[in-house]
Amino acid sequence: MQFPTYTKPLVWGFIGGAIACAIVGFGWGGWVTGSTARKDTAMAAHDAVVTALAPVCAERFRAQDDASAKIADLAKASTWERGSAVKKSGFALMPGSKTTDTDVARACAELLAPPPVPKT
Repeated sequence: MQFPTYTKPLVWGFIGGAIACAIVGFGWGGWVTGSTARKDTAMAAHDAVVTALAPVCAERFRAQDDASAKIADLAKASTWERGSAVKKSGFALMPGSKTTDTDVARACAELLAPPPVPKT
């Protein structure tokens, strides 16, 4: 069977176009694979949970009898230690949960004692 003479360049053109389309789509077009989409969705859901639970943690922390002294101690601690201090206090543990989310503890610490503004 004989193919027309323009068949080979046509097939190579389709292949080259598909490759170029994939490069442009994934590089600049915002296309992602299914696993990347699942990771992004899970990260967005976790961020939403942290955003919702951090104020609850902060209110529970402020409801202590000696809250002003504890917040002052928290403000004196380094920014790296604040999240673990809130985590150790137990206020980042939400009712019904068995584990404390470290990200919730960090966000709660930032609400209670915001990091200092650098001097310029």
